[in-house]
Amino acid sequence: MFFVLSKLVWFVLSPVNLAILLAGLAAILSFTRLARPARWLGAAALLALVLMAFSPLPRLVVRPLEDRFPQQDAAKGPVAGIIVLGGPIGIAREDVVLLSAGARITKGVELARLHPQARLVFTGGAGHLISPVTTTEADGARLLFTGLGLPQERLLFEDKSRNTLENAVFTRRLVDPKPGERWLLVTSAWHMPRSMGVFRRAGFTVEAFPVDFLSEGDSKDFVRPYMRAARGLTIADDGFKEWVGLLAYWLAGYTDALFPGP
Repeated sequence: MFFVLSKLVWFVLSPVNLAILLAGLAAILSFTRLARPARWLGAAALLALVLMAFSPLPRLVVRPLEDRFPQQDAAKGPVAGIIVLGGPIGIAREDVVLLSAGARITKGVELARLHPQARLVFTGGAGHLISPVTTTEADGARLLFTGLGLPQERLLFEDKSRNTLENAVFTRRLVDPKPGERWLLVTSAWHMPRSMGVFRRAGFTVEAFPVDFLSEGDSKDFVRPYMRAARGLTIADDGFKEWVGLLAYWLAGYTDALFPGP
């Protein structure tokens, strides 16, 4: 039920979708006796879209998330396993497709080669609410990892999870971590606080290895606009969704803190 509700609620509350819906509502109301407030509503919706599309606002939304867990030295100490969270990969026409967060996958392969004794675990099923499940994210990861020459005996794939909560619970069951083992969790930096909180709540001690940064981490984040509207809108949606997700997961008891940190 949580999975279904999260998909339906976010379809409406996504800032981009919401602004478009409000603009459409304003257009309809402009033909009624509410035409005057409709113009204000339409102007507000348009302003919100412009700010998300071209201003530095999206970077300011994601930057606190990305600053929460700093990058670490990839070569530091022995590693028992590397966990890559799903989201950035799929299959189309029987070939691998890397999506916007593909750095999760490439970093997972890089870490696996740096630590040849470590297991590489990919966790991700099919998170679609409506479309039928024919392939999973894990299928894409399997195709890519084996194609890059990683030994089969090092690879584990969890293909049932549909969200971050299930990533943590199902992966813990799959790998059965032992006390003292060191596991690295690889996911997008803006997604790391919620991921760490969920894994901790699931009883799986992992170390954060953030990748796929969307902000620069310096003064340019406060002044540089986006040149492409689609880029700004996508980052705004990801950032706002993550803040809403942190609150929802904390209220549901799925994380160990409202804003998990190191």
